Amino acid sequence: MANIKIKDINQLELWTPKELRKLRMVVRNRISYFEDGKTEKALADSHPLSKMELKECQELLKKIIKAEK
Repeated sequence: MANIKIKDINQLELWTPKELRKLRMVVRNRISYFEDGKTEKALADSHPLSKMELKECQELLKKIIKAEK
């Protein structure tokens, strides 16, 4: 399984397709979590999305989709 916790989300061009796909799924899940109005689930500090809000996740998703092409 792709380990996205050790990767730099600022350098998506260096990620493998498998890692990008996993990150895309995680970001989409996080966005839906925010949109459902649930209380924010705490993520581990080592997680790349740990300090991101809804807008930041949406922007990251756009970057991921662009990097996958």
